[in-house]
Amino acid sequence: MTMLSTLIVALLAVLLASAVRRVPEGLVYSVYRHGKPRRLLPAGTHLVLPLLDRVAHKINLSGQTLQLQAPMGPRDVRGTVYWQVLEPERADAVFEQVDQLIRHGAQAALRDEPAAEAIDRRDLGARVKQSLNHVLRERGMMVTRVDLDAA
Repeated sequence: MTMLSTLIVALLAVLLASAVRRVPEGLVYSVYRHGKPRRLLPAGTHLVLPLLDRVAHKINLSGQTLQLQAPMGPRDVRGTVYWQVLEPERADAVFEQVDQLIRHGAQAALRDEPAAEAIDRRDLGARVKQSLNHVLRERGMMVTRVDLDAA
């Protein structure tokens, strides 16, 4: 075998290996071609076109958390937002901005709340959750819980 044929065989082996994508359970990969969404890959083994297709997002379906801090009157409110993707095909378009969507949505919800000395964290968390879900559900995501602590 000549050096050129060895190089060609090695290049073909690398291309073939890069064409196989293994998606773990609980994840969905979004594949883009030329910067446009092509398809979603559910859990399992899939073939993609190397050099043309790229995995843009690895979407976790099991749930994620986001720490937030927002001003509310004279004090700050800190907390944790628990959210998950329900419809990956809708969430893919805004997946990179989801943290920003949640932060801005929570800040807007808290800004609309009256400043009170005694805050019922559970009621406030439920109202923030409802406000966030109003924004996120149309994008294929859902907030499952909001835990707030008044700082």
